[in-house]
Amino acid sequence: MWLKSSNDNESASKVSSTSSTQSMQSFKSFQYKYLTIYLLAMAADWLQGPYVYALYESYGFKKSDIAFLFVSGFLSSMCFGIIVGPIADKYGRKLMSIIFGVLYSASCLTKLVNDFGILLAGRVLGGISTSLLFSVFESWMVAEHNAREYPDSLLSSTFYIATFLNGIVAIFAGLWSSFAADRWGFVSPFMWALGLLVICTVLIITSWNENYGNSSVSLEHTFRSSFQYLMNDRSIIKLGFIQSLFEASMYTFVFMWTPTLQESGSQVGELPFGLIFATFMVCIMIGSSIFNMISKQASMTTERLACWIFGCAIGCMSIPYLFPTQSLLIYISFLVFEICCGLYFPTIGTLRSKYIPESARTSIMNYFRVPLNFMVVVVLSNISSISTTNIFLVCTLWLSIALVLQNSFVPRSSSNILPKSINENFISVD
Repeated sequence: MWLKSSNDNESASKVSSTSSTQSMQSFKSFQYKYLTIYLLAMAADWLQGPYVYALYESYGFKKSDIAFLFVSGFLSSMCFGIIVGPIADKYGRKLMSIIFGVLYSASCLTKLVNDFGILLAGRVLGGISTSLLFSVFESWMVAEHNAREYPDSLLSSTFYIATFLNGIVAIFAGLWSSFAADRWGFVSPFMWALGLLVICTVLIITSWNENYGNSSVSLEHTFRSSFQYLMNDRSIIKLGFIQSLFEASMYTFVFMWTPTLQESGSQVGELPFGLIFATFMVCIMIGSSIFNMISKQASMTTERLACWIFGCAIGCMSIPYLFPTQSLLIYISFLVFEICCGLYFPTIGTLRSKYIPESARTSIMNYFRVPLNFMVVVVLSNISSISTTNIFLVCTLWLSIALVLQNSFVPRSSSNILPKSINENFISVD
């Protein structure tokens, strides 16, 4: 009898082990499928960044005209983001991901035409596409992850890998963009981006399932319910403002790092911009790796980790204000800030997955981008009247507010503790 019981336990153990192995294989397949498409979309976005300004300038537009085009993109993202979020929750995240590919492809095509009106339309399409890129892809992944009943802890691994590989993609995209522009002209990086967007869209159509927030209710109800979630849950509102404050500082930094290093004492011709950009991307990868190390070795909540990130970022952004002529010190502070960004992305992704309800995920994520875009537009619109040092003082203030808000978070449950063995549960990138 004892022998029979022992055999039964052994059989049950083998079945459980087999089931666990199959589940992990299924997760890895799902993770690989998502990351492939997500990174294609991000590569298309990275390819365009380095030569937008240069292309407009080559078409003969004045600095004020170029600034207007840039601001138009942020305004488009701010205004249309409110609309596309509920539409995605109602009619499907896969559908809106396909629309992202179509709109961003059209935006790339407008770069072929030297006409202000057409280029402005392209910026509007690009703003809508950006709202979709930074909301529907993640919403689709989280919903599909939950629908397949994978462990919550594995979400962090997906966010970590996405951030790490995105850094690698950014480096190669920047190098290829530079090569393409030198060989075929400033418009060529946008055509390469167009090709990646077509491949990305085809893969979405052929390999993704559709998922929704709540497709059984009207679009009006989707708008109303998403606002009710915001009004009834202070944690979601705090999270939205925290994200907006940090990312507004980050986008402002993206615009300001070049003139800041120039004004700190270096000569324009001596600055290797491509190499500096590459070092920034390496630092983002380092930050994401630190996130993975912390998750393995320390029982720290994501809420508390975010506080450390914001505190470090405050110190980095204060350096250009306090030591405006110390170019090396400023550059080092920028590197550390990029490490903070590498830590921030998987951390905020994990927090969003915990606090934002599934039925209105895309809507709420796009609402978060409204104050973000507003703050960036305000800074860009007044960039000629605000000194470089004072702009970084503003960023420091934004990050300080984010730290205060983050410090008031109370973890909802023990599930908020970062898993200790993330690396055992995902595709290795080491």
